[in-house]
Amino acid sequence: MTSLKIFLVFPLLVFGLANDLRAQNQYRAQTGQQLSASQQAIVPIAAFTARGDLPRLNQALHAALDAGLTINEAKEVLVHLYAYCGFPRSLQAINTLIAVLDARKAKGITDPVGKEATPIQAQGSKYERGKKVLELLTGRVETGPKTGYAAFSPEIEVFLKEHLFADLFERDILSYADREIATITALAIMGGLEPMLRSHLGIGLNNGLTETQFNQFLALIETKVGKKEAEAGRRVLAEVLKSQK
Repeated sequence: MTSLKIFLVFPLLVFGLANDLRAQNQYRAQTGQQLSASQQAIVPIAAFTARGDLPRLNQALHAALDAGLTINEAKEVLVHLYAYCGFPRSLQAINTLIAVLDARKAKGITDPVGKEATPIQAQGSKYERGKKVLELLTGRVETGPKTGYAAFSPEIEVFLKEHLFADLFERDILSYADREIATITALAIMGGLEPMLRSHLGIGLNNGLTETQFNQFLALIETKVGKKEAEAGRRVLAEVLKSQK
């Protein structure tokens, strides 16, 4: 296939995928699909990791493992979150998970380890792979000159594509939707990140999460963390839903 054909076909593939995902979203919204038990467990883990509240994270990890989250899934949530709330928060959270597992082992509890990440077989540079993942997440083909932070700091734009969207999002332990649940929760908890929160709510909707599910996990944030954080998330969600309608 010539480079011209690839240029013409890839946008059509992305457009077709976006339409399929929107159709799935409409169906799920109509059927009132709820978050799974594992997805519900991700919300407090992400919230307390982002806040650095280790005692409550300890409790959330116990509850998540009891709900059926595997060790590798819980660990992957904590690894994923370093891209959004930094290595210090992530490493402290991972140390908390180690302590939780030790305590459960001492009580005779054997938690399933879960699957390992499938080795990446994709060809091409990490930058191009990450760019394609981002295009699939957003349902939009990236064209035109770089603007904003990408133009001002091209090195961080490369890090973002290569590491976040290639190294992390290509790992298949968590689905795209699960990663967005963790990401959106962390952004909502940290506060002052409305543009990023708006963007990731859109990505979540594009990858199978529904208004019903977002309302469910905002209710979880209100119950587990606080009303202020939940209301901030609801305001941004209302903006995103209005713009899509």
